[in-house]
Amino acid sequence: MAYESVIGLEIHAELKTKTKIFCSCSTKFGAKPNENTCPVCMGLPGTLPVLNEEVINLAVKAGKALNCKINKINKMDRKNYFYPDLPKAYQISQFDLPICSGGGVEIETKDGKKKTIRLNRIHIEEDAGKLVHLEYEPYSLIDYNRVGVPLIEIVTEPDISSPEEAVEFLKNLKSILAYAEVSDCRMEEGSLRCDANISLREAGSSDLNCKVEIKNINSFKEVQKALEKEEKRQKQLYEYGEGDKIKQETRRYDSAKARTLVMRTKEDSDDYRYFPDPDLRPIEINDSVIENAEKTMPELPNAKKKRFLESYELTEKEVNLLTSDKYLAQYFEDLVSEGCNGKAAANWILGDLFRLMKNHEGDFDDIPVKEETLAQIIKMVDKGDLSTTAGKEVFEEVFKTGKSPEEVVEEKGLKQINNEDEIEKAVIEAMENNPQSVADYKAGKKQSIGFLIGQVMKATKGKANPPMVKEMLEKKLK
Repeated sequence: MAYESVIGLEIHAELKTKTKIFCSCSTKFGAKPNENTCPVCMGLPGTLPVLNEEVINLAVKAGKALNCKINKINKMDRKNYFYPDLPKAYQISQFDLPICSGGGVEIETKDGKKKTIRLNRIHIEEDAGKLVHLEYEPYSLIDYNRVGVPLIEIVTEPDISSPEEAVEFLKNLKSILAYAEVSDCRMEEGSLRCDANISLREAGSSDLNCKVEIKNINSFKEVQKALEKEEKRQKQLYEYGEGDKIKQETRRYDSAKARTLVMRTKEDSDDYRYFPDPDLRPIEINDSVIENAEKTMPELPNAKKKRFLESYELTEKEVNLLTSDKYLAQYFEDLVSEGCNGKAAANWILGDLFRLMKNHEGDFDDIPVKEETLAQIIKMVDKGDLSTTAGKEVFEEVFKTGKSPEEVVEEKGLKQINNEDEIEKAVIEAMENNPQSVADYKAGKKQSIGFLIGQVMKATKGKANPPMVKEMLEKKLK
């Protein structure tokens, strides 16, 4: 029997605010454990939350970027459960009146078709703390810095049909949120996390079977692997006639063992005993907030892709790569504004920069070579001061050391030879040392000129201007 997957995602994105959702504690990542805490976010008796207005502004902006309906009247609710990393024993979230409803994200399936993954809702809530599990120790530590960091939770409809589609959706969503400047989406810092719900059913059926949630996945690779393993586990149970063993439960993905493991039985909404938070008034969103979100919305990925295709002589594949990260797209446009040809700028970025960034710890918002510096190297190659090979060598050295292009050229003696007398001398020498190649050329084997060009470049240590070498050789061979 053939089975198909039914997948829905719940994505938690940290909002780009300086302070927490209900207090003035910093949201800065990397602080010492429990440094960014106060009585309010620690939930101490007698404290009262005050809603951060910027949280509303950013949530509305996210909703507009994702084509949601903005609910002008919404409210905060208490979601009651006890975990060690939630000091109040309840989370302030939203239940039946979220800030945004509907919306969707377009993806491209593996067969090249466009598909829209519908969103059910976006709601705002506070984050919980972080448990630190010590190996070989009988206890865990708790860092409460993350408690109260503002989140939007984006909940999809069960429209995703494969782990590959789930990853494609997450990549597109991450790009939109980053372009809209709603979240920095640093998955390695936990500011974008995903819970995945998956069930299997007979192919072609419209039934929804028992689903399993996989909790707190924080990389695209892990999302795909976790869903593939859970998909395989459920399929085997159905094939062996043990489908009843699939329970509504929360599991986690163990990458070391390459399998999902049970964490706890999955709760229903009734178990959380939601009720309106008595310390927070209902939220009323004015038209001016929505209008301001629309007015201040930066150019989003699809609009940028369209403009790049229209403005620069680039392929669709090149445009997709350049716009995959907003900082990378800006780097490209800065190169063009420095006077570089769009095609040349794209080639340097997608070739040499991508290669060098693979072994670099930072992201594209932390490229070691400034745009004006790479533009200078590209112009040196275009003017003939450097060969393409030498230009690549200079770029790599500048990337690794931070030296100026002039310093590297001087130290390595890479300046291209454009002097006709020097090139002519090297050409004559190559012809005298390789009479057979000369004879072959004159006999009609025109490809033999390539060997002679190589000999000239070897003799000049790659510094001779290749077009001048070829022109000189053709002239002499005639």
